[in-house]
Amino acid sequence: MFEEYQVVFAYIIGIILLYFSGRFLVTPMKIAVRLIFNAVLGAISLLLINLVGSFFNYHIALNPVTAFIAGILGIPGILLLVVLKQVF
Repeated sequence: MFEEYQVVFAYIIGIILLYFSGRFLVTPMKIAVRLIFNAVLGAISLLLINLVGSFFNYHIALNPVTAFIAGILGIPGILLLVVLKQVF
């Protein structure tokens, strides 16, 4: 009889640990998905600016720095690159 309580208690502890480990893994995944979304949105925006800007002789260089800024910040990063291009 005492062994049955130990098994039930072990299952309860296992379920609780599984719940907390799942919660622990979900938070970084949300951040990773947001970064990937910003990176894709930034790359598409950068390509569109270069495509439309080619008609007006305006382009933003594609290098690791601009890709990083566009990837991390997304649309605000593209706006930052456009402003920096105008200033410098």
